[in-house]
Amino acid sequence: MKPNSTKGVFYGIVLLLVVAGAFSGGLVIGWGLPGKSASDMLVPSDLYSPGFLDQPGQTTSGTPVAQLTAPAVGSTKTPAELNTLFKPFWEAWRIVHEDYVDQPVEDNKLMQGAISGMMSALGDPHSSYMDPDQSRQANVPLEGGYEGIGAWVDTTGGYLVITNPMPGSPAEKAGIKPGDVVVAVDGQDMTGVVGNLVLRKILGPAGTKVTLTILRKSEPKPIDVTIERAKIVIPDLKAKMLDQNIAYIQLFTFGGNTASELHNTLVDLLAKKPDGVILDLRNNGGGYLDTAILVVSEFIKPDQVVMYEQFGDGTRKTYKSNSGGVATDIPLVVLVNEGSASASEITAGAIQDYQRGLLIGTTTYGKGSVQNWIPLGNNEGIVRVTVARWLTPKERNIHKNGLKPDVEVKLTEEDLTNKKDPQLDKAIEILLKK
Repeated sequence: MKPNSTKGVFYGIVLLLVVAGAFSGGLVIGWGLPGKSASDMLVPSDLYSPGFLDQPGQTTSGTPVAQLTAPAVGSTKTPAELNTLFKPFWEAWRIVHEDYVDQPVEDNKLMQGAISGMMSALGDPHSSYMDPDQSRQANVPLEGGYEGIGAWVDTTGGYLVITNPMPGSPAEKAGIKPGDVVVAVDGQDMTGVVGNLVLRKILGPAGTKVTLTILRKSEPKPIDVTIERAKIVIPDLKAKMLDQNIAYIQLFTFGGNTASELHNTLVDLLAKKPDGVILDLRNNGGGYLDTAILVVSEFIKPDQVVMYEQFGDGTRKTYKSNSGGVATDIPLVVLVNEGSASASEITAGAIQDYQRGLLIGTTTYGKGSVQNWIPLGNNEGIVRVTVARWLTPKERNIHKNGLKPDVEVKLTEEDLTNKKDPQLDKAIEILLKK
């Protein structure tokens, strides 16, 4: 049975805000924990319960251990093969119980460590384990208003990574940059700490301060950045007509209201007879998958493949565009950069594959995997596991590679200082030629 990941599976990039209410639990706070997101993100734990650790037995030394009596769910090995496979594990278990200097050892901690090690052995930074205490912390309801440092982050890797600060936010004013890796919060090492828990430590009331220790490619050593939290207000989009009779729309997120706002905005702008449309997805960290499908549907013909979700056994789920798009023919250019991720990449990838419009800017983030949070039985924690990759209509896997723009234009620190935007200028130039 496949995890149903129709909604919210692309929440790798989230906003550092304290949010009143759940807001469907994932888009802003960015996780798929029980009670925190659409129910179809979650997989009942009994579908994935191990099932092969059954009756307690005895080793020759008399140390109680569990015997493998049935094959694991999804495993092709027989019980005898599993017994052989796990023999070294139980030998190590016996050694620890008999020879380790500080006795008694905590069996539950050993079990949790084994699960954590198993997830780490996958070699996938997006698959991990949260023990019961960590999962409880991550499930505590957030309180307060929209308060934080105002930055989009990726919580799914080994460390929390800043994908980009919001314009005018405390994070931007403090000098936070895209790609900054948070290795400590207020002096506390974040090595091995699940990204969502790092996020919790960064959140806080407006007016309070938090110090992030970050790794930055341009710096030889970690640097400390102190940021004063503030109330953050983020719209779904902003739009205007440029002087060159070109409609400009910047999407900040793929939220629950984004698609309807975009549709209404396009109707208003197209009534002014623009010569083209610029869709700005720069620094847009994504959001709902459903919203991405609706956004793409505004620009491409109906019933066209928007993306595929590819599972490990080779099966796939196909997502297609809807009818009712109002901008399916007008010349289009899409602006992207390294902060364009997940749902932004779905949108840009479909537009690029159908040659519906040119991508201008720099290579996107490269978040092409799908994760589900799966609670373990008996409240023994939560496993986050990569359940699928998503592919563009031309079956491109952009994971770790991102989407390469059709026209590469970089935005330098000097450009930002001088308030220049060569990427936008190039988009206008191309549309005027059309």
